[in-house]
Amino acid sequence: MGFPKFFTPNGDGINDTWNVKGLSTDYSQNSTVFIYDRYGKLIKQYKPNSKGWNGIFNGQLLSANDYWYVVNLVDSEGNLRTFRGHFSLIR
Repeated sequence: MGFPKFFTPNGDGINDTWNVKGLSTDYSQNSTVFIYDRYGKLIKQYKPNSKGWNGIFNGQLLSANDYWYVVNLVDSEGNLRTFRGHFSLIR
């Protein structure tokens, strides 16, 4: 499992979305990814088995900047693991 340090949502098909990489199927549908801007505003919330975040908020392309994530993973037995970190959106 890994958390990319950057993504480049420019439509070239390479690193166009940000998401957890290599997530085990041991984690249930209760797992959630939260993306925040540098001021702590929630930008995106989604399930880690989705396509991820494409750098858009309210229909607008967000600027190149650092963003923070909180990933709450819940396994099939209900155990919670939380991961926090940051990454860069590069345009």
